[in-house]
Amino acid sequence: MPRIVHIAIKVDDLEKATKFYEEVFGFRQTSTGYARGHVSRHLTDGNIDLALMVYDSEDVEEAQLSGPDPCIHHWGIEVEDRDSYVAKIEANGGTIISEPSEGAMKFRAPDGTVAEIVGAGRYNKKKAEKAPAGWYDRESELIE
Repeated sequence: MPRIVHIAIKVDDLEKATKFYEEVFGFRQTSTGYARGHVSRHLTDGNIDLALMVYDSEDVEEAQLSGPDPCIHHWGIEVEDRDSYVAKIEANGGTIISEPSEGAMKFRAPDGTVAEIVGAGRYNKKKAEKAPAGWYDRESELIE
């Protein structure tokens, strides 16, 4: 059964946003890394992965997926068989907007909302503090 496992929020101040979600709601940090023109800090409440993202520039193509300024950038749905959902998304008016081979396959719903589908367990790995392949950390090399 598909379920929401991830919400990504574009923020202006990473530390201020982190402190807010930690102190108000008790979220805890699981990882911080750098990829595709943004720093992303992942937090969890034990069930959902909350990513706080700060882009190097609003000119980065991915930053513009949801428009300028702080907002919900995208949300993620865990599914058992990602490939089987591609045709369903397209047949119902959605558009795949990332490479299908990416771990998190982004799509735009007919209403313009950006979301992603991920395989089972992708964000459980973050709870275990293991970054996925292709993840950059500002202080290390590409994780293979």
